[in-house]
Amino acid sequence: MQNGFNRRSLMLGAATLPIAGTAMAQQATITGAGATFPRPLYERWSQAAREPLSVTLNYQSIGSGGGINQITARTVDFGATDAPLTTAQLTERKLLQFPTVLGSVVLSANLPGVADNALRLTPEVIVDIFFGRIARWNDPKIAELNRDIRLPPLPVSPAYRADGSGTTWVFTTYLSRVSTEWRNGPGAGTAISWPAGNGARGNEGVSNIIRNTPGAIGYIENAYAVVNRMTTTQIRNKAGVFLKPEMPQFLAAAAAADWSVPNFAADTIDLADPAAWPITSPTYILLPIDPPAEKVAASRNTMRFFDWAFSNGSEIAGRLEYIALPQSAHSLVRSAWANNIKDPAGAAVWNPTRR
Repeated sequence: MQNGFNRRSLMLGAATLPIAGTAMAQQATITGAGATFPRPLYERWSQAAREPLSVTLNYQSIGSGGGINQITARTVDFGATDAPLTTAQLTERKLLQFPTVLGSVVLSANLPGVADNALRLTPEVIVDIFFGRIARWNDPKIAELNRDIRLPPLPVSPAYRADGSGTTWVFTTYLSRVSTEWRNGPGAGTAISWPAGNGARGNEGVSNIIRNTPGAIGYIENAYAVVNRMTTTQIRNKAGVFLKPEMPQFLAAAAAADWSVPNFAADTIDLADPAAWPITSPTYILLPIDPPAEKVAASRNTMRFFDWAFSNGSEIAGRLEYIALPQSAHSLVRSAWANNIKDPAGAAVWNPTRR
């Protein structure tokens, strides 16, 4: 809780209220699908923006892989992914990619008797855990890092995403940065062949495995850890500092981002800043650059929605544990809309004077 604000109440309220309402007949509807990671935020933005914009958002939280597939097939107005597409992929699909916020991936463990953020883990130990090399939590490699904690002799049970997932891309990119063996073995991607553990769909599914399995450990988006009051761990970053997963550490990673890189694919994973949380990354929207005549209004309304969120949604994002983009990034995104998304006549779909 910050400033008397109960994040749990807000996020659970956002999750239980329908996005696509019918109270106002004149409401336009836009459809999106993809990453589970930003779902709580997009739902909350939708509720707040519905009245001022007369736009209703229907968002399907199906994972980044599903979002990429659906926008490629043009069955939704926009896709959402935590794993950025390459220039070649965007060109082939005729898509524009832009970030909305940043988020952080954390490790959550179910260890009875171990307090929240008390357990310390190094990159080397994390890699060994997800390779399946550490059998029990009182293993000497973990005990050496946690001499002040009584570690239970529970089996170590890794949990991972079984669906195509941008959260998996972020976490496996981190593992590949800190371990040559991981990079040359399982590697990084939205879906990989995991050496050990149990899989589930969505951040929700991994969270459920962790909650219901003593000894389980898994990677989840920080907002899910907050709303479910899950026990998270410290991680030693590239500078050798053990950090708790907290907002100042997330902001330190975001501050180093270069938003002028192609396709806005800023890299904030495993940075050298001593204050930076090591597993932080943007989440992205995918929008067609060539909407057909019947989809031009939906494309414009999608940009209106995110334009509203950039101008009015930063406080909501912070309360839900997401990291708002700097204003300079917002300006670059709006310029990309104006310069790249055209209607069938070749005119810009986004016009700041007609928001």
